[in-house]
Amino acid sequence: MTERPYSVFVGLDVGKGEHHACALDRDGARLHDKLLPQDETRIRELLARLSEHGPVLVVVDQPASIGALAVAVARHAGIDVGYLPGLAMRRIADLHPGQAKTDARDAYIIAEAARSMPHALRRVDVGEEALADLEVIVGFDDDLAGEVTRLANRIRGLLTQVHPALERVLSPIVQRPVTLDLLVRFGGPEGLRAAGRRRLLAVAKPRAPRSYERLVDQVQAALTEQTVTVPGTRAAELVLPQLASTLAGLLAQRDGAAAQIETILDAHPLSQVLTSMPGVGVRTAARILIDVGDGSAFPTSGHLAAYAGLAPVTRRSGSSIRGEHPARSGNKRLKRAMFLSAFAALHDPDSRTYYARKRAQGKKHNAALICLARRRVDVLHAMLRNGTLYQAKTPTAA
Repeated sequence: MTERPYSVFVGLDVGKGEHHACALDRDGARLHDKLLPQDETRIRELLARLSEHGPVLVVVDQPASIGALAVAVARHAGIDVGYLPGLAMRRIADLHPGQAKTDARDAYIIAEAARSMPHALRRVDVGEEALADLEVIVGFDDDLAGEVTRLANRIRGLLTQVHPALERVLSPIVQRPVTLDLLVRFGGPEGLRAAGRRRLLAVAKPRAPRSYERLVDQVQAALTEQTVTVPGTRAAELVLPQLASTLAGLLAQRDGAAAQIETILDAHPLSQVLTSMPGVGVRTAARILIDVGDGSAFPTSGHLAAYAGLAPVTRRSGSSIRGEHPARSGNKRLKRAMFLSAFAALHDPDSRTYYARKRAQGKKHNAALICLARRRVDVLHAMLRNGTLYQAKTPTAA
């Protein structure tokens, strides 16, 4: 955030039922240090009282979810709001004496950081109601994705237990509609065997018109590889259809969430900028908007890369340099989104060329993708800064 002549710095360690508010003046003297209920009237009263000392800056540790009300009240009162990221807060906390982790101490650290280290703060975007809606839906979609993974792995585990050969066929395509329809309709290996080829083809054809015959052939071939019935098969025949049905429902909900995300994203002025970049789809663009915004909080692409956990860390001890290693800090959700985006961009000639160059330098697949993701951060930062669409250009070696 840009430094302004504030007279009062309010640190809010937000909580579900109540916050702890600590207010400091320019000299660091405490003007307020008490619990603050999660209540609009009480928040307004405190901010009005502190505003008597001059311009106020409110800084929170969580601008969304449980901190959203405090942020909204401050904005409505015309008070600037900042955000202190968790990683920065932990590092700043190490500079203060004491190891106790209390709400009062955290609120003081937030206020002191706002007073003495404004460069550590992030701006909370004003007027971005669409981003708030987007964050709720993306969070819901993330939860659904976790449930999808859990159920898919549960189905794989059951199949591995009762019929490994069948699991090898269905595991790579367990989330496809054709697989789920077969499991819902016929259950496990016994049900699929009893159904016969004609019924399997009839169920599979509408869902996979181009590959249904090959899939049925693979399923039947796998069924012939095992003649014994493993204990637990009978229960698996009952459980697998329920798991498959639930998984199909979750995938349908994810499709609905993706449609909602796309609708909100289309209305945002940066939507076309983000999605013009190869490998950036609806979900990745939404994650970038939520965590990065318009990029103005990051002076350089290096700052953005560090925030995303994509900047390599050099380990040095005395005169010994132990090389560069991937960062373990940063925004893990953004890092994952940028990593998957880099993988999805390998169909793009420029990205593929850069990836191949890193592999030729001896880097393994994941390391080369991290390098590509880091280079793409440079491009992304420039696109957000200038508001320009992606322009194909072969990246140069780092």
